[in-house]
Amino acid sequence: MGDNLTLQCFYEDVVDARFYWYRQHLGQKPKLISTFYKYETNGIFYDEFKNNPRFRLETAKGKNHLKIRDLRTSDSAIYFCASSYLYRLDFAEGTTVNVEHPSSKLHTLVYQSASEIAQPGDSVTLNCTVETGSCGGEHSVYRFKNSEDSQPGLIHSQGGEEELCKNKTNVQTRSCVYKLPIRNMNASHAGTYYCAVASCGYILFGKGTKLNLNDGDVIYANFGDNVTLHCFYSSSAKHLSWYKQIPAASLSSTNQTPSLSNEEAL
Repeated sequence: MGDNLTLQCFYEDVVDARFYWYRQHLGQKPKLISTFYKYETNGIFYDEFKNNPRFRLETAKGKNHLKIRDLRTSDSAIYFCASSYLYRLDFAEGTTVNVEHPSSKLHTLVYQSASEIAQPGDSVTLNCTVETGSCGGEHSVYRFKNSEDSQPGLIHSQGGEEELCKNKTNVQTRSCVYKLPIRNMNASHAGTYYCAVASCGYILFGKGTKLNLNDGDVIYANFGDNVTLHCFYSSSAKHLSWYKQIPAASLSSTNQTPSLSNEEAL
């Protein structure tokens, strides 16, 4: 808090003529900060950013940098640089800015289970435990889903309702449990679910819970996931073996012998 910050945005000799900065607070729509026409010298600021000496643009050739002086907790947000030509608007990746108040007693922790496996048609509840310190403000919790088939997106938001929270003994922290129920599981539900907490100028993400779908003989999982394959046996079994079979390389292959992966004597 009180520092100065420069958010960088570079461009090459492209046809795009106008450049923009947007600010998005978590759970809200992006808000236009400024526009800059590359054949002019100065940019234009809008709304509360207009005539605000804390915000200015650095618009040397190939640059559209946003400079923010005397940072405040209200500046905590995601900032996007964008460019346009005719009717096309292209966004660069966002930059997350967290501004810490020096007197803040906020110490936030977010706990999520690493993974869950469910059967098609099952119901599953993803828990997010949030522990927050005391900084004189309420917190809000947001859920995001990321999968190979779609871009990350906000799927749920929730305030810090008192009935979900309890104060810890002898310490100035609260522990809150947020539940996200998912019913009638199908392949579209597979992915990684993230829990994010916004409070007192902070945005903190959990590590995410990977939700895998076990569809009988098929387990849907994302690249890099950890998967547990279950095998139950009776007392009469003498040996246990695991085999791995790679699917045929082409439709012309009609048979492929499984290879032994692991064997254990009982």
